[in-house]
Amino acid sequence: MDREMIAEILRVAKRLDEKNLVNAFEGNISAKKDGLIYITPTGKNKAFLTEDMIAVVDECGKQTGGKYRPTSELPMHMETYTIREGIGGVVHCHPTFLTAYALCNKPVETRAYPEMMGNFHLFQVAPYGRPGTEDILKGAIPILEHEDIVILGNHGVLAVGETVLDAMNKIEAAEAITKTVFVANMLGKQADLSPEECEFFFSLNRK
Repeated sequence: MDREMIAEILRVAKRLDEKNLVNAFEGNISAKKDGLIYITPTGKNKAFLTEDMIAVVDECGKQTGGKYRPTSELPMHMETYTIREGIGGVVHCHPTFLTAYALCNKPVETRAYPEMMGNFHLFQVAPYGRPGTEDILKGAIPILEHEDIVILGNHGVLAVGETVLDAMNKIEAAEAITKTVFVANMLGKQADLSPEECEFFFSLNRK
């Protein structure tokens, strides 16, 4: 086992809890290294996790470390790591604004916000899949093949990164952007940038 990987999971869990992005019953965090997945346990408050509470599982899903069972979303995390090369961390949570869009099955998009367009383009919505089953990720896989964030219909949001810290940063940014877009839409019609200006920013994050 890699104690530094466990420590990073704990740091991310604490940070997300402080930001009100996770709680005891919603949200799970994992990192993968050398064939092992380090993942938060089921039903535990993320602010009070300790090193021995982080579950460690092999690539077959067999638990090899940690005194508590891993989150019921373990299959989702395991499959996410197989979607493409370079994924080293996964964060799934239910932040207020992104989850509101998930419940409405609405993507988050704008042509008025350069930071959104330049870093993410848009947050797409995957069709609903039952949480805790293999169905939850079916509709999200085509999106995650080329995007780092996906809204899970009627559920929440999932982000991937080269590390779990990278995935966490994307979740934080996505929720802040979504809140801003929501408030802007409440205020009135957004002042879209020109097609040429939008294309410039969209081009910055093409993979």
